[in-house]
Amino acid sequence: MSVLRRIYGPTKEKDGTWRIKLNEELNRLTGNKNIINYIKAQRLAWFKHVHRMPDNSMVKKVYRWSPALTRSLGRSKNKWEDDVKSDITRMKIANWKDCIRNRIKWKKLVEKAKTSLKL
Repeated sequence: MSVLRRIYGPTKEKDGTWRIKLNEELNRLTGNKNIINYIKAQRLAWFKHVHRMPDNSMVKKVYRWSPALTRSLGRSKNKWEDDVKSDITRMKIANWKDCIRNRIKWKKLVEKAKTSLKL
């Protein structure tokens, strides 16, 4: 339960105070679908973070790097970016590049993804 408390984080009450989630709340949230949605939401948050980085940062250089070698024959493996973009299309975000620039709007989309991404 302590791991789940760490994953899901504290709850903000209506009066602005923060509290640790109760066991009943965690039991309600701990289905496989909810954990997968949480991971996908964190991936969206990291996607925004990488896109907002300056072009000379090492992380962004690695993200944009394209190896000179070709992949082996057969079905191509999904890239991390492909999975993120499929999550974006599932959420029906039309212009994600503009949304990334708006921190508040993107944060709301990430929170929405924690509860509404379809598997």
